[in-house]
Formats: sequence, C-alpha cells, structure tokens
Amino acid sequence: MLLFILSSFTKRAQLPFSAWLPAAMAAPTPVSSLVHSSTLVTAGIYLIIRLSPSFEERGCFLLVVMGALTSFFSGLAAFGENDLKRVIALSTLSQLGVIIFSLGLGLTLFCYFHLFAHALFKALLFICSGVVIHSLGVQDIRRIGGVSRILPYTSYIILVCSLRLIGFPYLSGFFSKDLIIESSESLCILFPSVLILVSCLLTRTYSSRIAIVCLCSYNYNLSCQYRDEEGEYLTPLFVLY
Repeated sequence: MLLFILSSFTKRAQLPFSAWLPAAMAAPTPVSSLVHSSTLVTAGIYLIIRLSPSFEERGCFLLVVMGALTSFFSGLAAFGENDLKRVIALSTLSQLGVIIFSLGLGLTLFCYFHLFAHALFKALLFICSGVVIHSLGVQDIRRIGGVSRILPYTSYIILVCSLRLIGFPYLSGFFSKDLIIESSESLCILFPSVLILVSCLLTRTYSSRIAIVCLCSYNYNLSCQYRDEEGEYLTPLFVLY
C-alpha cells in the first residue's frame, strides 16, 4: 500500500513529481481549467480518498508530510512567479497539498468538501485569466494593468475568486480550508501544521498580488490591442459563478 501511495504521486502532481503541472500551461485556457482544477489531478486524489480506509499509519504520515511540503514549496514558487497562468497553476498545486494533508489526518469529509469547492472557483479563475490574456494580449503580470476599466465583470469575478482562495470569511474557501487548519492544530502535528500555515500566508500574498496588480494597477502596455468583454465570454463565467 505504501508503494501504491508513492506511485499515485505522479497522478496528483505531488512532490517530487509536480513539475509537469505548471508546464502544462502551454495548453489552451479551457483545457487548463479542466486539467488543473476538476479532472486530471483530482482523479488521483479521488482514488486515494476511496482507498484511504485501508491505509496504515506510515501511509497516512507520508500523506501529511508530502502534502505539507507540496503546499509550501508550490506557494513559495507562486510567490516569485510573474506569469499569470503559472501563478494560478502553482496555486492549484498548493491547494492539492492542503487536500492531501487533510486526507492524511483522516479528515475525509473536509478533504472532499475542499476538493469540490476548489475545483469550482479555480476553474472560474482559470477562465477569467484566459479572458484577460485574450483581451490584453499578454500574460505577464508586470505588463498587465487597468483590467477593472477594460473588463469590469471579469475583474469582479477575479476578485471574488481570489477572496475564496484566500479563505475570506463566509466564502467557500473559508468553510473548507480553515476547517482543515483548525483540525490540524487540534491534532498537535507541529512541523506539517506550521508548513500549512506558512503556505496559507503565501496564498494570501500572491492572491492579493494578482488582485492589486491586475485590477488596481494602471501599468498599461501601449503595444497591446485591447478588446472589450464579449457575451460569449461572460456566459460561462456567470454560470460557474
């Protein structure tokens, strides 16, 4: 069973087999939203959830440690990344680490709840990033600015999704991720719990960076050809919202 857990790391992009997930950003944005949020990586997590009753103590401890390490290092990488889609992809890795961490603690219901909540708002965040990239022609955060004037509805949805990712009170991320953090503190697992707390602080940092730089900054790139919001983009956004 321990070897089975190790082999499943590649499916759910856990350390040290997590490099392929940010590299998949070359795919179109709708494909990325499916791969990174609700299908490919979550299939591996769902498999582990179904087999979790048969895990031994060593397997659960391995899930706790590797989930905390994946969440921490992915958040650290997203903190220094400037590519908009890669930041969101590394954020997905960080949240997958939180999910695996909760599963190793035996919090199966919390794990399942956060899996569904994260899939919904992360797919929406990926599609919003695709609208921004299509409208501005760039995906470097340093060259993006004034999105709130050009794309008001998309900007509003990005802000709400960032607040969900941060765990703002009374949003979906607050009810899923914070329950996992509180439960880990009550179980007195020091080192992995500290890593999860630091990764949550990193999540707040780069999510706030996306919201501030993309929505509030006025660093316009004059070489870009701006396009206004179109109805064909707004329909799937509001359906997921």
